Amino acid sequence: MIKIDVFIKEKKWKKHISNPKKYLENKINNIKFPIKLIKKKNVNFSVLLAGNHEIKILNNKFRKKNKTTDVLSFPFYKKEQIKKIKNKKSIYIGDIILNYYKISKTNFKRDFNKLWIHGFLHLLGHKHYYQKDFNKMNKLENLILKEVEKH
Repeated sequence: MIKIDVFIKEKKWKKHISNPKKYLENKINNIKFPIKLIKKKNVNFSVLLAGNHEIKILNNKFRKKNKTTDVLSFPFYKKEQIKKIKNKKSIYIGDIILNYYKISKTNFKRDFNKLWIHGFLHLLGHKHYYQKDFNKMNKLENLILKEVEKH
């Protein structure tokens, strides 16, 4: 089971998703993940639903980029450490910050789902520095997005 702690900093999120915690937990716990790490485990992570101001501060502080962005992910484990946690029954995988103002308002839930899935995959050790890694991650994102849209 996957548990998500949701914190809302930007109040406008509630216009589109009245209960983000319930929404996310419903989506993520009703799909079959093709990821071995999270099968038969209690997985926990947090999501901060922010705006431009908060995400810009965090992006500058942790990535030295003084600008806004759509999503930030802060994995608790490095990729090489993830292999060591396979035996644990409960794991905390990290934090995701999403920017309300970088999501299309015309297709809000679809864009929201794409962003949290992207952030979630980063928490699981996926990166996209190189084109082949980007393609692999993008394929997995689309696979999970299809599953999410079923529920």
